[in-house]
Parts: sequence; structure tokens; C-alpha cells
Amino acid sequence: MDKIKKRKVEVVVISDVHLGTFGSKATELLNYLKTVNPKNLVLNGDIIDIWQFNKRYFPKDHMKVIKYLTSLLDKETNIYYITGNHDEMLRKFSGFKIGSFEIVNKLVLNLDGKKAWIFHGDVFDVTMKHSKWLAKLGGFGYDFLILINTLVNWFSEKLGRGRISFSKRIKNSVKGAIKHINNFEETVIDIAMQHGYDYVICGHIHQPKIKEVKNKNSKKLMYLNSGDWVENMTALEFNKGKWSLYNFIEDDSLAKEKESKTKEPELLKIEYKSKQIFNELIKEFQINPSFKKSKLK
Repeated sequence: MDKIKKRKVEVVVISDVHLGTFGSKATELLNYLKTVNPKNLVLNGDIIDIWQFNKRYFPKDHMKVIKYLTSLLDKETNIYYITGNHDEMLRKFSGFKIGSFEIVNKLVLNLDGKKAWIFHGDVFDVTMKHSKWLAKLGGFGYDFLILINTLVNWFSEKLGRGRISFSKRIKNSVKGAIKHINNFEETVIDIAMQHGYDYVICGHIHQPKIKEVKNKNSKKLMYLNSGDWVENMTALEFNKGKWSLYNFIEDDSLAKEKESKTKEPELLKIEYKSKQIFNELIKEFQINPSFKKSKLK
């Protein structure tokens, strides 16, 4: 896949990868990343799921994503890691910068004269704000649902049937979930308009979307959500003045063709322990020349 001619893209935004959980589609994400050459790569929160991190589960596929991201530091790609709720532990390191990598809580980019306001979105989530314990409990429940869904889909594909998503069906059938998503979007849009932004970009709710809205004064704003890499496998791309929503499932290009063959789900494969993960990361930092050359700012 390294020989594939990569698409040059000004900005790529991905979020909600949840590395370290059973549902994370790390292999598919890596296949996608190897087909693009972004000038700016925005990791918009919940990339590593520290909430649900289990020292007994961190597969090689997940580690490969981290290694690939560190390799981009030598390729003049600006990487912004925006903190989310599942990796909120990193918020204390906001402002940390090494080479072309930076940890931030929010980001404003100037794109062809227009301002893009980018943040994860959990700060506008009422559940997160007032009942964090409930949100964490919901996170564990969601991961368990994905675990069961993975098993079901493995058997379904073996029988020649298509994939199904339990969580999508639940979200689409529960009025409360739909109302929650609508309230989230409306809140984000209202605040972005008040501050004069042209684009507002979030993740968090796992609902990929691009929509243009207009207020009473006919002021326009574009709301974008990068979705996730657990079910939807989506990303946002900005190039030549336009935003587009990439969908891995619908991709008929090389990224889709290079997707690994269906295999038995890694539900019980314990490949890494915490000490091994730490040693892998340290080794990667020592090998990668960008870390040697960079100075902490």
C-alpha cells in the first residue's frame, strides 16, 4: 500500500477512533490514512480511549496506527491532537508541542479566508456536563454492544449476509437519542454563529454530517461532524475550497480494495500488556528522527 499514489488534501479531520477498545476499526483507518497526504491532520478527540483502556487489550493493529501517525512528523504534516472526553487526561498537556505535533483543546484554522472552529464537542453535551459517571457507564455499555455486534457480523459475513449495526438501529428508533443529537447540533451552531465562524467542526456524537444552515439574518454557516471509526468509518476532507465527507464503507478505491480479509474477531486475543505498550512507544520515539530533532516548546 506504500506504493499507492496518495491524494493531496489540505485538511483531514478524524475523530472517535477509540483505540484500545474492541470496536475500533484501526486496520481500516490505517488503510485510509495511507491513501492521503494531508497538509493538516486534525485528530479531533477520543483517538485513544483512556476511559476504557485495558492493559490486557491493545492489539498490533492499534499500535500500527500510533506508529504511522508518528511517522508523519517527518513528512511536513501538521498534526493537531484535540482532546475529547475519552482522552480528557491529555487536557492537562494542552499547549504541548513537539515538532509538527501539538495537543490543544480547540483549534481555529484559516481556510481560504474563512474561519473553521474545531473542537471535540463533549463540552456541549449535557450528559457529560452534569452526569459524567452516567456517560462513562454508557461508554462501557456501548463498547459491550459493539463487542456483541462484532460477533454477530462475523457470523453474518460467514453466511454471506451483510453487516448490521445494533447501535445505529437503537439510535434511529429512540426519540430521546434523536432529540439529544439535534439539541447538540443546534447548540454548537448557535454559538459558532455568535462568534462569526464560517465552519464549525465536531465529533463526539458519532454522527457524520455536513450541512449548511442559515439564521434569521440570512447568515450562513456550515456544520460538520467527522463521525467515528467504530461504526461509520468516516472522515472530513477539505481541498480546493470545499469540504467532503469520506466514507470508507462506500470507498471503491484502493483503500477499500486493500481492506484486510474478514477474520475471526480479536475478542479474546491478548497481545499487549501495559509494559510492552510503553516499551513500544519509547522505542518508536527513539527511532523516529523527528523526535530527536524537535525541541519542546
